[in-house]
Amino acid sequence: MATHKVLRDVFGYDAFRPGQEAIVNKLLDGHHVLAVMPTGAGKSLCYQVPALAREGLSIVVSPLVALMQDQVQALKLQGVAAETINSSADRDDNVEAWKRVASGETRILYLSPERLMTDRMLGALQRLPVSMIAVDEVHCMSQWGASFRPEYDALKNLRDAFPNIPIGAFTATADEVTRKDIAQKLFGGKVWEFVSGFDRPNIKLNVHPKTNASKQLIDFLDDHKDESGIVYCLSRKGVEETTLTLKSKGYDAVAYHAGLSADARSDAQDRFMTEKAVIVVATIAFGMGIDKPDVRFVFHTDLPGTLDAYYQEIGRGGRDGGPAEAFMLFGRQDIAMRSRFIQQSGGDKTYITREQKRLSALVDYCEATDCRRQALLGYFGEFSKPCGNCDVCVDPPRSAEQKSKWTNTTPKERPAKQVVPVDPRGADLLPRLKALRLKLAKQRGVAAYLIFSDRTLIDMANRMPLTKWDFGEVTGVGSAKQEQFGEVFLAEIKNFVQETGRGKK
Repeated sequence: MATHKVLRDVFGYDAFRPGQEAIVNKLLDGHHVLAVMPTGAGKSLCYQVPALAREGLSIVVSPLVALMQDQVQALKLQGVAAETINSSADRDDNVEAWKRVASGETRILYLSPERLMTDRMLGALQRLPVSMIAVDEVHCMSQWGASFRPEYDALKNLRDAFPNIPIGAFTATADEVTRKDIAQKLFGGKVWEFVSGFDRPNIKLNVHPKTNASKQLIDFLDDHKDESGIVYCLSRKGVEETTLTLKSKGYDAVAYHAGLSADARSDAQDRFMTEKAVIVVATIAFGMGIDKPDVRFVFHTDLPGTLDAYYQEIGRGGRDGGPAEAFMLFGRQDIAMRSRFIQQSGGDKTYITREQKRLSALVDYCEATDCRRQALLGYFGEFSKPCGNCDVCVDPPRSAEQKSKWTNTTPKERPAKQVVPVDPRGADLLPRLKALRLKLAKQRGVAAYLIFSDRTLIDMANRMPLTKWDFGEVTGVGSAKQEQFGEVFLAEIKNFVQETGRGKK
């Protein structure tokens, strides 16, 4: 099936986003690909489209059970025969899923690296017509990356286990050293490399000296009432204490860290994904694979590990393209703490030297007296003009003394928040469509964005389709979703038009 037909019929899009089509074509031509794309750029489509355009079975390697389950649910809603086999499922469910894979019914199979790289699984898959492999969050396999995971290291054997099968490797964050490490391990250095722009201009960047973290967080949230966001803390104790503080101030906050039970973590994530204005207070255990479009802020109460990690963490904000804010508190004690972590890591001299350099780059970013976005993008080798959307650009240091001492600056004039691009005649329809989406998601036990994205609902509100044909023209509405949800959404739109008389002329 041609790629554009897959894109339209399955995913409901008329055109690829910038950078996607070249990656898709290389994979279809049988080449290995390493793609670094910013969060929100649509990297999942870069392997899902060729997986469906090629004959046979495609395998997707993913690090988290929750992420695999979300993607499989999303694909099934789009009419794609997708499965995941993982440790959280019942054995009988895994057996049935494998039967569908072995029979040729399944087109895309999601597996964790540790399950894929067993002798038994590799042997079973080698007897099937595997046509493509995609490795998501591939930075996890590099010891120089922000989130190295030992189980990913075994993936270096993939090209020998599946010779002549194209492998696509995808991540949102990898500096040049990390990319070279991945290219050598996974591809023996022979790979087409695509690095999209790292800039997320809709995210305002702020770094302030840490004085009283709790008070500074509450002051920040005063400007973000009724918004969803993430607050990152270094320790589990910090997460618990911050969650209690926010609850005492009337915020709907939930805690998330590795010390909580699996059920508690799952409940926290489900609430965050499906309900409005929920704040997750978390360690870095939370976030990978989170694709909630309307996260309006990411607040760091402590210094993150590296600029790579920071970029990935703030990238969870503003995925719908709307305004978002990244706010970090920076204290001198944080530098000493991070340096101590590096020294106690058990790494060799080369590792410690490189991590200390990364820490220095992070401190340079925090102490920037010129555009902060220039400092962040420069770390990834990308040039930028002053952005006008960071604390330094909005209120630059006004004296040499301020620059040398890095004193506190205040964002006195905030850039005006962008208006959601909804036609005025459909502005009152959008909340009704969102409420309907939430109702359908709860009935199916899935996250609301898996039904339709905000982008799709905005286009729906603007178009106000009244026929099944017109509904199919809405961006993000593929043929399967048109069949499943067209009738109920059309009924809501028709009711709105009858009640208000605001239909399209």
